[in-house]
Amino acid sequence: MTAYLAGLDAGTTRQMADYTATHFGWALHDGVATVTLNRPARKNPLTFESYAELRDCFRALRSATDVHAVVLTGAGDNFCSGGDVHEIIGPLVSLAAPDLLRFTRLTGDLVLAMRACPQPIVAAIDGVCAGAGAILSMASDLRYGTARSRTAFLFNRVGLAGCDMGACALLPRIIGQGRASELLYTGRSMSGEEAERWGFFNRLLAPDALLREAQAMAYQLRSGPTFANGITKTMLHQEWSMTIEQAIEAEAQAQALCMLTEDFRAAYHAFAAKQSPVFQGR
Repeated sequence: MTAYLAGLDAGTTRQMADYTATHFGWALHDGVATVTLNRPARKNPLTFESYAELRDCFRALRSATDVHAVVLTGAGDNFCSGGDVHEIIGPLVSLAAPDLLRFTRLTGDLVLAMRACPQPIVAAIDGVCAGAGAILSMASDLRYGTARSRTAFLFNRVGLAGCDMGACALLPRIIGQGRASELLYTGRSMSGEEAERWGFFNRLLAPDALLREAQAMAYQLRSGPTFANGITKTMLHQEWSMTIEQAIEAEAQAQALCMLTEDFRAAYHAFAAKQSPVFQGR
């Protein structure tokens, strides 16, 4: 059986302990990876290279067995100012349609990779969170912000549609259709307090506590049932396009699968020994 499992693992699992990144910061400690957008002098803008490397990193996380949660943050006092004006926006003006489509598909592939990786992603958002930066925060699973954060989907303000990198699909599901419409039509900034009130931010924190609290949540998630958390993320994403009947059946199958895991058995025995009421609801 051991030899069989080793053969099954070949090419389907990987370790990220030796992973290195060129265009962003990467740190892995005790099952929690921290990805840091790391160009603070320019408010951490994205480049063609960082888009591609971030996409590849989140794709790799899909098969990583030593990463159980991810924190996404920006260096300094800002999260991300979006695509670099000089290194991305400028060159786009002169590209032909096929190359422009290659670029927009690349940016969308990053969002798809973030949603497909099974690890919960906790975004720690301070200061500027604009354009593609706002999209990365939106594509995360949990968002912690500060009162001084400013989140803006700027595409309309540069002559583009608000339907960028999945914004028209994801944002209404987070804050509602009307609120999403206002932000995408106007490109205005959403303050930290407004973002929390509208449900975009899960919590509002002091700037000096932001990363610490985001990582604390990631460690809490890391300590939970890894396989089951991945199933929860998958179902949250897939059930958008299901009827209630399809969703209930899909969840029945998913939960039955989770009941076969060692996490479930261990939790049962631990709680049963304490006569916990947790399992009395099933």
